Amino acid sequence: MIATDPIAYGRPTGGQQYVDEIKKVTDKPIKYLIYSHHHFDHIAGGKAFKDAGARIIGHKNIKPHLVATQDPHTVMPDELFDGKKTIKLGGTTLELIYLGPNHSDSNIVLRLPKEKLIFVVDTIPVGAFPGRGFIDIYPLETETFIKKVIALDWDRLIPGHPGLPGDRLGTKKDAQDVLTLMQEASAEIKKQAQDGKCWDAVEKDFQMPKYATMPGYQAGLGMVARRYCGLWGRGT
Repeated sequence: MIATDPIAYGRPTGGQQYVDEIKKVTDKPIKYLIYSHHHFDHIAGGKAFKDAGARIIGHKNIKPHLVATQDPHTVMPDELFDGKKTIKLGGTTLELIYLGPNHSDSNIVLRLPKEKLIFVVDTIPVGAFPGRGFIDIYPLETETFIKKVIALDWDRLIPGHPGLPGDRLGTKKDAQDVLTLMQEASAEIKKQAQDGKCWDAVEKDFQMPKYATMPGYQAGLGMVARRYCGLWGRGT
């Protein structure tokens, strides 16, 4: 069995809870744990999987982050990779793909080629406005990342947080919609930054009426404005 992302939300015992739940549905050993990226809301508790016998794999950029934090419950991967790695287990092929910085500098795409299914954490929200995870995103690199994701061969996308409405999976249209939203926000705030309106005026007045009905719009709008002011307001 391959597990991805303990998603322990910072609780040291969270990983063990997931291991226990997995054991309720299968007696097969957990062979691998894949860290999607280095953020603690997705990998805290990974030690429980290590203790259960899993081999932990993550992108090479995870290492300096974990070295800096030294959290005993979030162990260093056994194997670090860059570019692409393929795992074959029990007749299933899983591809781990690094397409450059996006939501973080260590975030990867997990792809099941036969099933035409991908798993992308946080970078491409499904049916929701970008939220707090946008605050430290790599905005221009993320546009390139999403274009590369769309170019991959897949039909369904598992997001890192429930897709809306109804916990649905994502499509290539969802990915394109996020890309379009980012491009529109970037262009508008770049213009306002050049007019000297970053930070205060933009954070107070910036609106995207086209997206106002999306879940998370009000909560996420300030994050989007702040991140693009951080990009364009500094003359990048």
